[in-house]
Amino acid sequence: MKKRLFALLMALVMILSMTACGGNDEPAADETIKLNIGYMPNYGSLWSVTTAIEKGYFEEAGIEVTLWEFADGPTIINAMESGTIDMGYIGHGAHKLCIQGKAKIFALSHISNGDAVIGGPGVATLEDLAGKTVGYTAGTSSEDILKNALAKAGLTMDDIVAMEMGAENLTTAMLSGSLDACACWSPNSLKIMEEMEGATKLADNVMFSDNSVSLASWIVLDGYAAEHGDNILAFTKALYKAMDYAADANYEEVAGYVAAQTKTDETGVYAQRGDADWLTGAEVAAGAADGTVEAYYLTQQKNFIASGAVTEEVPVADYVMLDNMIEAGK
Repeated sequence: MKKRLFALLMALVMILSMTACGGNDEPAADETIKLNIGYMPNYGSLWSVTTAIEKGYFEEAGIEVTLWEFADGPTIINAMESGTIDMGYIGHGAHKLCIQGKAKIFALSHISNGDAVIGGPGVATLEDLAGKTVGYTAGTSSEDILKNALAKAGLTMDDIVAMEMGAENLTTAMLSGSLDACACWSPNSLKIMEEMEGATKLADNVMFSDNSVSLASWIVLDGYAAEHGDNILAFTKALYKAMDYAADANYEEVAGYVAAQTKTDETGVYAQRGDADWLTGAEVAAGAADGTVEAYYLTQQKNFIASGAVTEEVPVADYVMLDNMIEAGK
């Protein structure tokens, strides 16, 4: 009887002890940061994030990344709004949605030169676009470079037969002869120039670099930014390491990572290495601290306002997380 009483008392002591310590029967909290990331299937979208995966920078930061492919930036923002993904990459055109309050930019990726307006046979100059059927993707950098190119030739969208279509259909339509010209981005632009006899590049980002800048960025929704600042900072720090490595002439290795993710030919991906000024993480952090990055986004916004894509000026700090870019570089 005494033995049984002693055993019961010991069991009670153990239970009370476990309760006081929070209960050893509860599983340990999973400290891994799990992130669903939206991307587009090209070098510019994947150059840093696949490098961070393959070089182990995310793993070092306690981050587990799952990549989800999308056709364009606006679709990526829609996916964040539906809860499918946590973060995403956008090209130049979708930045107008950030200015309009749809998302926040937490890291600058690179300065792009991957957009182009391409004319088919018989369309050798920008002026030749008048009256022609031109394909473009609304709300993206495709639409932006098309409008800039038309303006340079003294034309507007009313002077062409504008055919709005998904980014995935532009290349097929152009190569089939359904379009006289198109506005698209790499790798589609490279494919068209390589495969279409008589194709002419009529415009690219460099043509407008004296008063314009084409940016690519990483974004989150405002609510996610408010609740998960630590996750964003950890991701940015790992991304910076990848940018430092990938921008340092390791293009062939990085092209292999991108080709594996997109299941495309490595040679074709490697050809995209000239699509941008690939910034290091150190350059982004320093630029955010000295005002250079803010100036980029302000120039971009002013061009959107001039084109009518954005109706009123918004302080850059309202939608660009400059503090995160600075902190990630420390």
